[in-house]
Parts: sequence; structure tokens; C-alpha cells
Amino acid sequence: MKTDIAVVGGGFAGVWSAAAALRAARESDTDLDITLISPNDSLVIRPRLYEDQPELLGVPLEDIFGGTQLRRVKASVQAVDPLSHMLSIEESDGTMGTVEYRKLILATGSRLAKPHFEGADLLHDVDTMEGSIALDRHLRQEASRGERPTVVVVGAGFTGIEIATELVGRLADLTPDSANPAKVILVEREAVVGPDLGAGPRPVIEQSLADLGVDVLLGRTVTRVAPDQVVLDDGTSISARTVVWTAGIRASELTKMVSRDRDPIGRVVVDEFLRATGTPDVLVAGDTAAAIAEEGHTVMPSCQHAIPLGKFAGYNAVAAIIGTDLAPFEPAPYATCVDLGPAGAVYTTGWERTVQKLGAEAKAHKQRTNRERIYPPVRDAEELLRIADYKVSTRQQAVTPAS
Repeated sequence: MKTDIAVVGGGFAGVWSAAAALRAARESDTDLDITLISPNDSLVIRPRLYEDQPELLGVPLEDIFGGTQLRRVKASVQAVDPLSHMLSIEESDGTMGTVEYRKLILATGSRLAKPHFEGADLLHDVDTMEGSIALDRHLRQEASRGERPTVVVVGAGFTGIEIATELVGRLADLTPDSANPAKVILVEREAVVGPDLGAGPRPVIEQSLADLGVDVLLGRTVTRVAPDQVVLDDGTSISARTVVWTAGIRASELTKMVSRDRDPIGRVVVDEFLRATGTPDVLVAGDTAAAIAEEGHTVMPSCQHAIPLGKFAGYNAVAAIIGTDLAPFEPAPYATCVDLGPAGAVYTTGWERTVQKLGAEAKAHKQRTNRERIYPPVRDAEELLRIADYKVSTRQQAVTPAS
């Protein structure tokens, strides 16, 4: 198979790379073959996987791209050869094949970096839809036992805080008649909660955790897990049948085949146009890209940056082929909104993370973002291509509410 632009990955960065490339090709009146390669049929709304009913958090790719000229291939990329401009793929039926491209956009995302200690296979996560569904089923099974469940969440970063606080409400709903409420314990190896979130929102987060009754253990980590027990590095044993691991991520393994110039979590270092160092025919977007967001700051592995990275990568892939000026990556100003479950949320702006909204007001902002703004239009090709413009940020674009 040959294609002009191969987009690898069906997450936020991949979807918006493909949409932006389609838009740029149409705007330039250029006939280009654009192919999206993904093993999945849906865009998973990953920022919401800490919520209940995770099986509902997918948007079919056919609904997003129906009515466009995009070619979709349901396959996993096994290898990338930048020198020969060739991908090795395995299709859903097991058939092996190759894809020859002129420009490649690598948008294969990141994955949770799970540990290798005894009992690691018992860990749950909210990193994938499959993992979130498994956790949801497990929690419901535990609730049906009629016992007081204890859940240990490992990692008090963004995801750990969100799932720990959300679980307080979820477990209360699952065990409404229990005389002994469920217990959530948050374990963090660093000396503070939210070590990467800065000092700005920390007092709000700490107070919310206390108000919700979440036990916080700092300067600790888990070293072993059994079906009904968690062992910490100081020898402390916690009786618990549920452990959710949220600590650490790694970029897709395909980044190793694209460039030797990678950051500590494996992301490819790119130039201002999102081209991989030494391989200008490969552009990188989403959690696989170590792009500069603002002076002194690299993009975060987040939907907030994945969407614009995709839009710029898609546009620049077409611009490189047709010989027009490439657009330097320039995302909207950085902001963060951490969901705090029944305690609301905290919204901050800037890399110093200045608190702007708290409680119910911040919660409404979070829900608008997660349930509306980050969703692509469905069954509306014209609207999809309109907001695929890299000049249109997620905060500006029209939205399609999610049910």
C-alpha cells in the first residue's frame, strides 16, 4: 500500500492530525491520499477514564470521518523504517503488510509504566478503556460482597488525585447501605501531593483529600501486592483487595525506531514544525512528541496539547509536500483543571499554576472541557474540517456535547 501521508494512532493527536491534513489538502486544492492507521475503531476519551461507565467513553472513528476522503486501516504498526519510508503493519485479521509513505505523522501516544514487583498482575489502572472497564467491574464485584472495601491508589499526580477523589463518590454509590464506608488510601513516593502540579493548587487539593476522608501516605511506595494485601517499602501492610496504579508513563515504543533524540519518558525531540530530529519526513504529535510549548516549557502528555499538536502536524505534513510555509507550533496558554470528585475541582492558569477557580465553579469548567470541548464533531465532515484549522484552539471551537 502507498499513501502520501500516513497517520499512525487513533487517539486525539492522530484524529486531529488526519483531520488537519484533510483540511489543508482541500484548502490547497491538492489531491493527496491520507491514511489513518489504528488498531481501534473508536477514539477513546482518555481524560475521562477515571469516571464510571468507561465503556461509554469512545467515539467511533467512522462517525468522526464519515463523509471525508480519509482512508482508514485497522492495524497495528509493528515497525517504522524512516530511511525507506516504510511501515510494517499487522491488520486486525492477522495479515502482515507494508505501507509506503511520503510523510509520516507518529501519534501513537503513551502508556502507563507499570512496575515489575510481585503481584503486579493484580494492579488496576485507568490508562486504557480495557483497564478502566476491568476496574469498574472489579469495584462492583467487591461491593456485592457486602464488605467495607479499601482501595489503594498509587501515585498522587494528576491522574492519581482524580481517581482517588472520584472513587470516594463512586464507592459511596456502590455501597449506599453500608454501615462502614469504603476507604481510599493515596500513596505517593514524593514528600508532597501533586509533585508535578506545583505549589499553587496544592492547599486546595490537600484540603479536598482531607474533607473526603482520603488517607494520604507520603514518602512511601508499594513493593508487593497480594490478592488481599498491599505491602509498602517501609514494611507496612495494608489490607486491601483493590490497587490502582497511576505512577509514571512511557511514550510509545515506536519512538525508538524514529529517532535517538528522545526525552526521559521516551518522547521524540522535535523542531518548531514538529519534525523529528534527523528525519524531517517524520512528524510527531501527542504524547510521543517532546515539543516546546512556551520558552522553557515542554508540552505535557495531555489532551490539552495532543489536540493542537495534531492540528499543526497535519497541516505541516501537507505544507511540506506542496512546498508552502510550515507553521511553527504555538498552543494556547497552558491551564490545568484537576477534578476533585465530590469536592469539586481546582482550575489554574500558567505554568506557575495560579488558582483561578475552585469548587463547583471549577467543576463546571472541568465538565464542559471533558464532556464537550475535547469531543470532535460527529457525522459532520464540514464542521470537523472547519475546526481542524490549527488556528482554532479547543477553547474556541464549537463543541458536540457528549451524552
